Amino acid sequence: MKGKRVLTGKYFMMGNTACAEGAIAAGCELGAGYPITPATEIANRLAERLPQVGGVFLQVEDEISAIAAIIGASWTGKKVITATSGPGISLMLENIGFAVGVETPCVIVNVQRGAPTTGMPTAGVTGDMVQVKRGSHGDYEIIALCPSSPQEMFDHTVLAFNYAEKYRTPVFILSDAFVGHMREEVLIPPPEQIETVYRKLPEPGTDPTQIKGFLDEDVAPMPIFGRGFKAHVTSSCHDEYGKRNLSDVSALDHFVRKLSHKILKHKDEIIRVDKNYLDAEVVLVSYGAVSRAAAMAALRAREEGLAVGAFRLITAWPFPEEEIESLAKKAKKIIVLENNLGQLYPYIKAAAAHYADVYFLPPRVLGEIHDPENILKKIREVIQ
Repeated sequence: MKGKRVLTGKYFMMGNTACAEGAIAAGCELGAGYPITPATEIANRLAERLPQVGGVFLQVEDEISAIAAIIGASWTGKKVITATSGPGISLMLENIGFAVGVETPCVIVNVQRGAPTTGMPTAGVTGDMVQVKRGSHGDYEIIALCPSSPQEMFDHTVLAFNYAEKYRTPVFILSDAFVGHMREEVLIPPPEQIETVYRKLPEPGTDPTQIKGFLDEDVAPMPIFGRGFKAHVTSSCHDEYGKRNLSDVSALDHFVRKLSHKILKHKDEIIRVDKNYLDAEVVLVSYGAVSRAAAMAALRAREEGLAVGAFRLITAWPFPEEEIESLAKKAKKIIVLENNLGQLYPYIKAAAAHYADVYFLPPRVLGEIHDPENILKKIREVIQ
């Protein structure tokens, strides 16, 4: 059955479904995954839709196989995705570190749920915010986006593919059960209005043995398999040609720094935040689903005559340290809102502490969305 890659139109759509459609619109050709609540609908949609556009979906035996499958497919030049929840990410982390080290473009969706261990699969808790940055071993940088609506599940998935291809790196979409299972209007634009980026490849005719396919801060061309290139893809410390070096400490320093600087050098192009705090005395800092409650609380506070603004992290990683510092220089007080016990709060506080008072308001009950009235109560308390 032949289908359209981009289903242009206006839909009442679940966030997870919108994520799958965003992947296909971005040019995804292979998905792999294992069923897990609350992310399974992404796999279901990909399994239905990818074959219609000439792609493949693999339901594999576990999450380790899923991440291995998309890494392998990416090295043949395919755009790839996998979707899971926190326990699945825990299983994937070794191969995620491998993907970072060998500069493999891929998109990884984490529809977060209540944890640790298997926790409560249906509860929306953003409990994996630091896991994606620090879960694998060693020093590395990662890109992670935090959608707050089904529309952003579509838009951010397209953006995630573009970041993955442009910077040759794994990119996370950090959703949760609230956003993944939420149903709202989603507008899918015509194909010509959807920006799609493809990775840089070596120039045709390049001597395969002379390709510097790794460790370029401006992103090396990827010598993918099946195109006549020769590449040594190794998880060990290697140079620009992929050749191993396990005895020279300066080679390790070069390896780690180049991988990290590839992201940090371009962080101004990557980092995205939503600012709405002009002349505000108190600013609510949030991300993901909780930012919806923050926006409502800020609106009600302004209706009461309180000088309250909002600041939303669209990218959690690279962390927007300079943007938080700039915010803190203008606002007197910051209230951090998260649907966890404060995973990004220490990072936000460290960036803002020299300039503003920083407070944390956890949800009254983990797994329940913040109540705007409870946020308002904290705003009044902080102002007084």
